[in-house]
Amino acid sequence: MSAFLEIRGLSAVLRGTDLRLLRSVDIDVPVGTVRGLVGESGAGKSMIGRAVLGVLPRAVEIVEGEILLDGRDLLAMPPVARRRLIGARTAMIPQDPLTALNPSRRIGRQITDRLVDILGWEPARARSRTLEMLAEVRIPEPERVLRLYPHELSGGMRQRILIASAFVAEPELIVADEPTTALDVTVQKQILGLISELQARHGTALLFVTHDLGVVAKICDSLSVLYAGKVVEDTTVARFFEAPAHPYSAALLAATPRHTDPASSLKPVPPAVMHAVGAEIAAADRSWRPRHG
Repeated sequence: MSAFLEIRGLSAVLRGTDLRLLRSVDIDVPVGTVRGLVGESGAGKSMIGRAVLGVLPRAVEIVEGEILLDGRDLLAMPPVARRRLIGARTAMIPQDPLTALNPSRRIGRQITDRLVDILGWEPARARSRTLEMLAEVRIPEPERVLRLYPHELSGGMRQRILIASAFVAEPELIVADEPTTALDVTVQKQILGLISELQARHGTALLFVTHDLGVVAKICDSLSVLYAGKVVEDTTVARFFEAPAHPYSAALLAATPRHTDPASSLKPVPPAVMHAVGAEIAAADRSWRPRHG
């Protein structure tokens, strides 16, 4: 199966320093599949997603590697052409719908403006497609909802709006950055089911950023385990849960609380494992020099 997104040797530093934030990252997302990015907070998961979408903070500088979208290296393209390609063929589902949506604009305009201004659709076509998409994410009374402001909707409804906005133009790749973190458990389950259903129906490649291995088990086909900006394991979901290959991956899995054994104490990642993986990364950093940039 061909990969729509291919990341090759991606390294990033804090601008003006030698402090590495991403370490020679290699990731593939084949057409129609879901790849999870997992790891502790600060591991670099969201940074990879933002690098793909071209929205890294100014303090972060990519110094090496390729980000291939359908075979075209985004990092080698002129900025205007890169933005046009990303806008036409990718989308994002952010983490917090309340901060992602503009509080001063109606819901309808926030979805249709992308279709009209970026993709060049006629306003009538954009509105019709938006209504279809709101119905597809099971929002009742879509005509009424188009006229509402974000604060007039619940958290779950706002997240459905962001999902509709991501899928509305049939992008080939969606980056989902912990899209259920801000929701309660019941709503989280509904949203995960909805994303999975839409991804399968539309055949979208999905890069799913999460720290929750339970979410990975439900929605992902493959996953990359990150520590300090480095992929320490790249595997299928089935293989990961059956027999993780890297000690850090095994420790993460062991640290996951299990509802089947609620009385058991939590198992933190052992210090020896943290020390070993840290030493592995430090050794690689000492010998690393960017090939370009």
